[in-house]
Formats: sequence, structure tokens, C-alpha cells
Amino acid sequence: MKKIGFLSFGHWNPHPQSRTRSAGDVLRQSIDLAVAAEELGADGAYFRVHHFAQQLASPFPLLAAVGAKTSNIEIGTGVIDMRYENPFSMAENAGAADLIAGGRLQLGLSRGSPEQVIDGWRHFGFQPAPGETEQDMARRHTEVFLDLLRGEGFAQPNPRPMFPNPPGLLRLEPHSEGLRERIWWGAASNATAVWAARMGMNLQSSTLKTDETGQPFHVQQAEQLRAFKAAWQEAGHAHTPRTSVSRSIFAITSDLDRAYFGRQQGSDQFGHIDNFRAVFGRSYAAEPDKLIDQLRQDEAIAEADTLLLTVPNQLGVEYNAHVIENILKHVAPALGWR
Repeated sequence: MKKIGFLSFGHWNPHPQSRTRSAGDVLRQSIDLAVAAEELGADGAYFRVHHFAQQLASPFPLLAAVGAKTSNIEIGTGVIDMRYENPFSMAENAGAADLIAGGRLQLGLSRGSPEQVIDGWRHFGFQPAPGETEQDMARRHTEVFLDLLRGEGFAQPNPRPMFPNPPGLLRLEPHSEGLRERIWWGAASNATAVWAARMGMNLQSSTLKTDETGQPFHVQQAEQLRAFKAAWQEAGHAHTPRTSVSRSIFAITSDLDRAYFGRQQGSDQFGHIDNFRAVFGRSYAAEPDKLIDQLRQDEAIAEADTLLLTVPNQLGVEYNAHVIENILKHVAPALGWR
């Protein structure tokens, strides 16, 4: 394991016990948590994107703000639903946010997850082309986005422009060199992981995966990562890929930790979601020495180069910084981090 970051779903709720009672609370606290995580030595600050929900949605204003407030930490998404995205405006927004951050964006994309509303992407003006599924549409948007990130000109310049143009066809601006190699795909199945490798995207694998063998979650996820790496090598890409896995991990070092998470036993769960059989990975909560022993048996954590810790953002910045510090200080070094 080379890098450890956090992944926030950005929930808010007006309940009196929630520390994030509004969208403004979540956005401001997301920035503050990224700053705190960087000060603690964490490697990444990642944010989930969900539409039509009381969660983080439009990612680029947040990514730009985090980029302006931090200096070293990677800033990313896990994941942006590409059914909802115009790849042209997204390329401009991504380029701007990456330049503000000094080239630290790590953008996770995906075809999306089950939604709060029926076919929400239609409200954004998108619909699959004849013969396409919504998954096909997400991949089409992604392929256009990846092509735009190459920074090659494609648009015919106006012969009488308002401002002088450089010679040749024009590209979208601002362009951020190197961002194309920092695009990830969130894959649930082995086949999708292989597709991502062929497309030259890094791999994000979450706490949910298509159940393909009936084996424990971490075993299936490790197999997915190995399939991705094999496909990457076969595709002959010039650079080395990255892989990440997400986990809910809590090191119990205080009475408050025990009150929040001490009763979580954690076990894989099998079920159906979005018309496919899935396996949901277990949560981990224990004293640091026990936690280290448990995590050493997780094959996917050993196979990945990046671990993303899902955080309970509604408990506030101070407590979430404590959760991250517990892992970095008491658990991660024993697992080979740094």
C-alpha cells in the first residue's frame, strides 16, 4: 500500500445530532477536512457524487476550492456519474480545477449507481442514442471526455474572431497537461475493469462488487484488480496504472470510538442491486492491534496501491480527522504504508 486517502459521501441532514445540517455545511466542512487530512499526512481527499440527493453533487467547485486551500494532497472523486455529464463542459471544468490545484486532480468516473429518481439523466438533457443503453451512453460520454483531455485541436476557427487565434484547429481551454493519465474508472465487475484498462484509465473498486464467484468480497476484489493489471499490460500502455479500494475502517482508541463503532462486527453481505447479484464488503472496527491482523488478511488491500477510507462526514470535521489520524498513526505503518 503506497497511499491512503479518505472518501466522503457528503451527506447532510437537518437532524439536531448531525454536524452537517445543510449543503453549505457539507461543502465548507469538506474543504476543512481536506486541509486537516493534508496536515495529518494523508495522501488523498476524495468525494462521492450523487444527484437528486442530500449529498455532494456538482464536484468541480468543491475540487477547485480544495485545490486552492491545500498544497500537496491528491484531490479526487469516487465517482462522477457520466450519464449526467456533457464531456465538453466537463473537460473545461476539470482543466480549470486541475490547474488551480497544480496538477493534483484524480478524477474517478463511472456509469453511475442506482438513483434517487427515475432516469435522472434525462432531466439533464441526455438520453441514450437509438440502440444504446444508459451504460453505453455513459461510456460514450467518457470516451469523448478522454479524447478531449488529449488537448488536440478539433474546432475550425472563425476567420473573423473576436480575439487572435493560434494557428490550426482549436482545442478546449483551459487545458491541463497530464490530467488524462489521472482519470480513474469505478468498476463493479471484472469485465468493466478490463475495459477500463484497455481505455488507459486507473481503477477504483468500492465496497460493492458484482458477485461473480460466491467467494468472499476481498478475494473477488483482488481477482478484479489482477484482471485489470493483466489487461493493462496486454494493452501496452506506456505508464504504470494505479488501483484503489475503499473500506470503512475504524480504529477504536477512545470511549467515543467504542460508542460509535464498538458493536460493528462486520461481515460480507450478498444481495441484489440494480438487477444484478452483488457482494458488499464488510466494515472493520476494532482496537488497532486486532485491526492490523484483520486487514493483513484482506487480499484486495494488499493488491491495491491506494486505500480510501470512507468517513462518517455527518460526525463533523474534528471527529473525522481523529478517525483518519487513528488509521495513519496506529494501523497504516504496520501494513506497509510509507
